Amino acid sequence: MPIVNRVAEFHDDMTAWRRHLHAHPELGFEETQTAAFVARHLAEFGVDELHEGIGRTGVVAVIRGREGNARIGLRADMDALPIQERSGVAHASTVAGKMHACGHDGHTAMLLGAARYLAETRNFAGTVCLFFQPAEEGRAGAKAMIEDGLFERFPVDEVYGLHNWPGMPLGSFGVCNGPAMAASDEFTIRLEGRGGHAAMPNLAADPVTAGATIVQAAQTIVSRQIDPLDNAVISITKFIAGDTFNVIPGEAVLNGTVRTFKPETRDFCERRLRELASGIASAMGLGCEYRYRRGYPPTVNHPNQSVAAGDAAAEIVGADRVDRNPMPVMGAEDFSYMLEARPGNYIWMGTHEGGPVSALHHPEFDFNDNALSIGTSYWARLVERLMSHEPV
Repeated sequence: MPIVNRVAEFHDDMTAWRRHLHAHPELGFEETQTAAFVARHLAEFGVDELHEGIGRTGVVAVIRGREGNARIGLRADMDALPIQERSGVAHASTVAGKMHACGHDGHTAMLLGAARYLAETRNFAGTVCLFFQPAEEGRAGAKAMIEDGLFERFPVDEVYGLHNWPGMPLGSFGVCNGPAMAASDEFTIRLEGRGGHAAMPNLAADPVTAGATIVQAAQTIVSRQIDPLDNAVISITKFIAGDTFNVIPGEAVLNGTVRTFKPETRDFCERRLRELASGIASAMGLGCEYRYRRGYPPTVNHPNQSVAAGDAAAEIVGADRVDRNPMPVMGAEDFSYMLEARPGNYIWMGTHEGGPVSALHHPEFDFNDNALSIGTSYWARLVERLMSHEPV
């Protein structure tokens, strides 16, 4: 595969950066050491502008090429997860209960590599803004950067993101045209009953029975009330009730998540869950408190930018190694906020290379360093292809 020669020359440096970041993970909005590491290297590479503290702990670098009006943004996420690592690698996390289990260490290293290459070569017309984003894992760091004036301070016409994908082979890419990842919402259902002796349920109002009924009935929302050709997932993941075997509790709490792509499906699930929970609770003589919190919106790629991303990936790995019609996934990603603000694309890069697949968010996960030069080469070619037609 035609990895960019200059990128291949500093592959070992990127590996060292990535392993340093892996050994020193920081959670969302705590990435002070990570941000300092990124800023230090960006300064060494000679970027034209360096800005820290964007969206609390984000870093932005600006690199100018030849004269031109085009402006694009490239994004990498920097945060780790609250997981105890069990990978056994020499560069394993040195921080108890925290690890890079999603490959954000690799994403950061690849965008650092792109910064180094682009600052050296300047083989593009226009301006590239590199967004090193905090807090992707559930804390909406992309939204925080945008609310901190990201696109006003660093205006771009298009924005691009990349995520490693261990379910795809090394040297391959997947690029959706349209929805790629789902919206992610959370809900809480609190059932207020009347406790009592387990041997005399007629004297109680049992929230456990009502909760179990809601768990079962919630699954009919997707299976019987949403178009089979649409996509949605409702999962109740937590059910808390009672303290001992012979007492009917007075309260039960259910928590769960809803994943959707379409706004109307999202609205329907929120409304129907409320109706179902309150209706069952009322029928069984219980009170019901319902809370629904909307999280990340769906990640929806734009048509022209998806073609451009696929073409750049094909130049690195070959057209036959780029899947331009992969199935969307029901996971969520806060790059969605950037795609709501600017046209762009979010591409998946395969990292699996023999042996069992190590899933994202797993305590044994480790980013495949052999993918670093591929991802960095993708960034380099994407920029040079998109910004090659501006006047010199």
